[in-house]
Amino acid sequence: MRLTAFTDYSLRVLIYLATQPGRRATIDEIANAFRIKRNHLTKVVQFLGRQGLLTNVRGKGGGLDLACEPGAIGVGDVVRRTEGAAVPAECFGDKAPHCRIVRQCGLRGVLREAVDAFQLVLDAYTLEDLVANRAALAKVMFVERDAAAPRRSARAAARPN
Repeated sequence: MRLTAFTDYSLRVLIYLATQPGRRATIDEIANAFRIKRNHLTKVVQFLGRQGLLTNVRGKGGGLDLACEPGAIGVGDVVRRTEGAAVPAECFGDKAPHCRIVRQCGLRGVLREAVDAFQLVLDAYTLEDLVANRAALAKVMFVERDAAAPRRSARAAARPN
């Protein structure tokens, strides 16, 4: 089964925010970290906010944060919310053309079993599981942000406050 870019981006946003819990991030920051277009992420963030997975704060000091603990966000749940019902073949769709062999075909049952197994694996993991290696993720994701942050000179750092 192939996930859409929307689902991929949704999971990336959640992973980014879960890597540094309690810290707000901006859409631009996340877009830069993953090299994704801002307008794509805007739609994702709005959706995740409507779903109750993100807290979106506008204005100065605003940004994005997880609306709940990473351990409470199931990967399977996010995939179902972003993908909708799994339709691995035409015979699963609501407007599917009539198939002549549907009553004798075993393919539909096999595909249903495969989708169920796929969902079962995703349901076994939470966002917390995906960011268990927070330090390693942070080193990769926050490199550009940290490089852009103003650094104190050695002389300024040596001065007492």
